[in-house]
Amino acid sequence: MASLLFCGPKLAACGLVLSIWGVIMLAMLGIFFTTHSAVLIEDVPFTEEDFKDPDTPLQNIYKLYNQVGYNCFIAAVIYVGLGFLSFCQVRLNKRNEYLVH
Repeated sequence: MASLLFCGPKLAACGLVLSIWGVIMLAMLGIFFTTHSAVLIEDVPFTEEDFKDPDTPLQNIYKLYNQVGYNCFIAAVIYVGLGFLSFCQVRLNKRNEYLVH
């Protein structure tokens, strides 16, 4: 029978911890970007052309804020998937300890 185990116990546990931290951090960043936090203005990729529209210069910046926030949420979902994979590896390693070879 083919085994789905491809990580050792320490690597799987490290991946689980890093995934939990990544989900928390990226979810918080996504929330702060979508609420248009002024502290994060340096991380918004705007150019001079975004300010040239005389009618709605702030709307362009808000769109960029939302875009970066959505990207953070997408990365958090990817970390959830990697965390699930690491959790499965931890469980398989625990089960493998009890098997007789």
